[in-house]
Amino acid sequence: MNQQNKQIITQSCTVTPCDAGIRIDQYLSNMFPEFSRGTIQKWIANNEIRINGNTCKSKQKLKGFESINIDVSIEPIIEDKPQKMDLDILFEDNDIIVVNKPAGMLVHPGSGNPDNTLLNGLLAHNETQSLLPRAGIVHRLDKLTSGLMVVAKTTHAYNSLVDQLKDHTVTRQYFAIVKGVLSKGNRIDMPIGRHKKHRTKMAVSITGKKAVTHFEVLENFKHYTTVKVNLETGRTHQIRVHMHYVGYQLLGDPVYGNHLRVEPDLEPGLKEAIRVFPRQALHAQVLSFVHPSSKEQVKFKCKIAEDLSEILEELRDFDSIKTQYEDDGDWEVFLPEE
Repeated sequence: MNQQNKQIITQSCTVTPCDAGIRIDQYLSNMFPEFSRGTIQKWIANNEIRINGNTCKSKQKLKGFESINIDVSIEPIIEDKPQKMDLDILFEDNDIIVVNKPAGMLVHPGSGNPDNTLLNGLLAHNETQSLLPRAGIVHRLDKLTSGLMVVAKTTHAYNSLVDQLKDHTVTRQYFAIVKGVLSKGNRIDMPIGRHKKHRTKMAVSITGKKAVTHFEVLENFKHYTTVKVNLETGRTHQIRVHMHYVGYQLLGDPVYGNHLRVEPDLEPGLKEAIRVFPRQALHAQVLSFVHPSSKEQVKFKCKIAEDLSEILEELRDFDSIKTQYEDDGDWEVFLPEE
């Protein structure tokens, strides 16, 4: 193996009294959250971890004030194959890559989709991505959602971005087209969990995880609305599930909507354009976070995807704009009975 394609961690630390009583593998897991407990136990088994100069076992408990020496050589942890592809990279430096993912591209390989994913493309773009968990990918977009993603290039950047996502300090703004006429923006604070009957779907559920979505109205049509959506949390299918739950499903959504069902008074040309639109009308347009090294707030914005731009023009051409609104008050959203 190319020695340059390895990551070396050489570090020393002293155990504080508050860590007394915990196992060495647990201590190191807290120290290196980007690596699995199994990986850390392999370091210990390979004698790459020493306590007071001596080898140790994973179950050894710390007493406090020990000196721990770490000298680890990390092999690539990604087994997927690199695949050369034309990634739409908006920005890249020594720490991060900001990429504009097209609709139709999976982020990670999975069952039935072993390759041609963003991960495969990243491995070909930068060979050291294989040294990072998930090739440096810290968040994802659905296959049929287009837009911006940030990818880490170093362990430091990976940890920084993961922490920011956990702290909900990463700003993710989306453009979407929903079915129905919204008069004003709102906030949806409803937990999301796995659907009880359809395990590939998500749903609003009292046993789910907290999920908060904010949206603002951009433009109205007779039967559709374009909205700007901001996420506080990043649950699977969050925008799609929340908008469906409150009665404004995304145009073209193949899972949480019926793209073949259109209003009977639409122009025939617009009916056909909506029925053949191949995906949910959702695009991650703005991404903002603190740069892992400079510690400055950075912000990236891209144009909406071409297919969304085309369907938007169809709406403007055929669907007359609603100009008067009726204020129906704030929503009251209740949890479904489980």
